[in-house]
Amino acid sequence: MGNDDRYLIVTSDAHGGAPMAEYRDYVPASLHDDFDAWLASIVNPWVDTTDRFNADNEVRLAAMDADGVAGEVVFPNTLPPFFDILAHLTGVPRDRASFERKWAGLQAHNRWLEDFCRLAPARRRGIVQLLPNDVDAAVREVEWAASTGVMAGVMLPGVPPNHDVDPYFHERYAPLWDACVAAGLPVHQHQGTGAPDARDDAAVSNSIFFTELDLWTRRTLHHLIIGGVFERHPQLQFVWTEMWGLRWAVEDLAHITRRLRNVQTKHAGDPLELNYSAVFTSPTVNELSLTPIEYFRRNCSIGASMLPRHDVRYISALGVDRILWGTDAPHPEGSAPYTTAALRATLWDFPESDLRAMLGETAARLYGFDLDALGPIAAAIGPRVGDVAQPLEQRPVWPGAAFASEDPLEALLA
Repeated sequence: MGNDDRYLIVTSDAHGGAPMAEYRDYVPASLHDDFDAWLASIVNPWVDTTDRFNADNEVRLAAMDADGVAGEVVFPNTLPPFFDILAHLTGVPRDRASFERKWAGLQAHNRWLEDFCRLAPARRRGIVQLLPNDVDAAVREVEWAASTGVMAGVMLPGVPPNHDVDPYFHERYAPLWDACVAAGLPVHQHQGTGAPDARDDAAVSNSIFFTELDLWTRRTLHHLIIGGVFERHPQLQFVWTEMWGLRWAVEDLAHITRRLRNVQTKHAGDPLELNYSAVFTSPTVNELSLTPIEYFRRNCSIGASMLPRHDVRYISALGVDRILWGTDAPHPEGSAPYTTAALRATLWDFPESDLRAMLGETAARLYGFDLDALGPIAAAIGPRVGDVAQPLEQRPVWPGAAFASEDPLEALLA
């Protein structure tokens, strides 16, 4: 491919979205008055959603070139119509009327994103936003996404525990999982989703929400494994993107493994195991044929856009082929615009073959990029292999997770 001395990077986590007024052309005409009223009343709380990188194709491509990134997978970075905060930070709609409005808003963003991806089809793929309320509507959106050729995955919010929507281990979602498998589209969850509605002081609730930002998203992994979704849908691919490092996944898989020993009937006769299967077992957990780590290595990946050096040790446990590097552009918690420095800080001593897989090759296969088309781009702009192999001596003035200097747990123990 002509890029032997440079790495080909496909970021598994970038963000984009239209200026809010531009979504009007993408909502049904019957909702234009509602859209106008929403636009007039809404206050955008996010600074980087108004950044030119968010929706200006030429600015975006120039920034990618400067950062050594050949291809990108675009998650939302927008207030879609009829929302008051990013869609993945809000709850699941509670009634049909609110669902219909918000669903129209998400579809407007999805159609805009298709057009945006078509401006650079060799270098850009989009993630379609879905809602779990109406499975038939979600399936139709998956089929539409597959037909575009530029949409490469779907994203679902976590289901908050105090919302009247079935959790993802429920059988009602089987047609959705089947549709995603048939379309070849991985399903995504992004941190910040699935939190229950707070009933306390709004300011304190916002602080609690942020400190629990990844907690409720992690719950979905438990449900998919213990609830037998991966057992029933062995080809389903699920990706957790922009989570805090990798240790959370290892810890959760260990926790699920321990708890299954407590509830599966096959462990009931082991005198060294505490087993409560008489009360807490189910046919679903007894029929699980793989261990939690085996399900993860078959069905799951992590979009590792917040990877500090002290979490690199967990890559081998989860599998090199299950880690997808991400820059999180334009967010400051990621590596952009200091991606080469971030790689020198975190992965400088990794084998070149492993780095090539994590930085681009695995993501290209998962999201349908043409490596032959990206090769010449990477050959011109990608980080040089020799540069990445040099440990970083001085970190840039940037708060990205790649430059975190210590493990908080180890700091507490010290």
